[in-house]
Amino acid sequence: MPTPEPMMAPLPPSAPPPPAMRMAAPSEMAARAPSAGYTASQKATPPYGSADNTERYDGKPVASIQSVADQPVSTFSVDVDTGAYANVRRMLTSGLDVPEEAVRTEEMINYFRYDYPRPADREAPFSVTTDISTTPWNRDTRLMRIGLRGYDADTRGRPPANLVFLVDVSGSMDEDNKLPLVKKSLAMLAERIGPRDKVSIVAYSGTVSTMLEPTNNKNYIRQALDCLYAEGSTAGGEAMKMAYSLARANYIQGGVNRILMATDGDFNVGVSDNKALIDMVKRERDSGITLTTLGFGVGNYNEAMMEQVADAGNGNYAYIDSAMEAQKVLDDELSATLLTIAKDVKVQVEFNPAQVKQYRLIGYENRALAEEDFANDAVDAGDIGAGHQVTALYE
Repeated sequence: MPTPEPMMAPLPPSAPPPPAMRMAAPSEMAARAPSAGYTASQKATPPYGSADNTERYDGKPVASIQSVADQPVSTFSVDVDTGAYANVRRMLTSGLDVPEEAVRTEEMINYFRYDYPRPADREAPFSVTTDISTTPWNRDTRLMRIGLRGYDADTRGRPPANLVFLVDVSGSMDEDNKLPLVKKSLAMLAERIGPRDKVSIVAYSGTVSTMLEPTNNKNYIRQALDCLYAEGSTAGGEAMKMAYSLARANYIQGGVNRILMATDGDFNVGVSDNKALIDMVKRERDSGITLTTLGFGVGNYNEAMMEQVADAGNGNYAYIDSAMEAQKVLDDELSATLLTIAKDVKVQVEFNPAQVKQYRLIGYENRALAEEDFANDAVDAGDIGAGHQVTALYE
C-alpha cells in the first residue's frame, strides 16, 4: 500500500502594530508580604463522578471508520497539547478510574518525542516523515504514521518575550499540588528570562490585581511569586481581560507576546462560562497575543475549559502535577512553548480508493476539519513551536 501524500498549510506568524509601550517599575507588594502563608494540604482524590469530585471534561466520541469510496480525503488541525497524558497519568498513579472524556489520544501520542529528522534548513519550518507498518492490535490492517518536526531554536537566539503570568490565588488553590507548585513552576521559567525579556504578574481571586509590572529583574519576579497566597473566590474572566490588556500595553513588535495562565480552572465569579471565555479569547488572539494554559490540582479541575481556551488562544495546554513535569514544560521545552514557527497548520491526506478501502484517524476528534477548510484561511488551526513534534496515526 503506497504512502498517501500529506499536504501542509503553514502560514508565517504575523501581528498588527503594537500599542505604545508603557514603562513601569515593579509595583508595591507590601500588602502581600512573603510571610503571609497558606495552609497547604494534600488530599486523596475522590472518584470521578462522586459528589466530592467536580472535575470537568469534554471529550468527543471516537472517530468512526471512513469509506475511501465515500470520503477519500481526511483533514485536521495539528495539536501540540500534552495535558491529557499528564492528567491521565496522575489518575492512574492514584489508583483512580480514568473517565473516557479525559483521554485525548493525540495528546497521549504527542507527549513523547520521536526520532524524526530535523528540517534541512529554515526555509521549511518543519520536516515531514511518513511510514507504514502492520497494526500491532490488528494484523489485517496497516498503521500509517505522519510525523512533523519543527526546526530547533536556541533560546539565546529567540526574539524578546513579553510574558504575563496570570496566576489563580483563589481559595481552591490552597493545596500542595496547586499554588505552591505554581510558584515553583513559574520560578523555573523566570530563571530563563533574558535581558531583552519582560515579565509581569496578574493575580486573581475574588478581585484582580497587577502584582508585578513588566520587568526582567529575576529577583523582583521571585519576590512577587513568593508573595502569592491563596484566598477568596475566582474571578478568572476579569483576570483574563486584565492580562490581555497588560500584554497589549507592553507588546513587543516581532517578539513573543504570551499569557501563561496557571489555575485549576474553577472560575466562579464574573465570566465563568466556557463558551463566553472561549469567545473572549478568540477576539483577543488576532492581536498577536497567544495563550498557554497550565493546569494544576485535582478534585475540582476544569480540564474542559483549560484545553479549549488554549486552543482558542493559539497556544498550548499542559497539565503540571510535579516539579519534574514543570521542568519538562517550562524549561526543557521552553523554545517550543514560546516561539511559534508556523501558524494555522492543517494536514490533509487523500487516500487512493484503488489501494485503500477504509481508514480511521486515531485521535484529533476535536481537531477534525471539513475538506474545504484546508484552504480557508478564515478557519483557525493549531500552531507549531520551535522543536515541536506532531504525530498522527491512521489505521
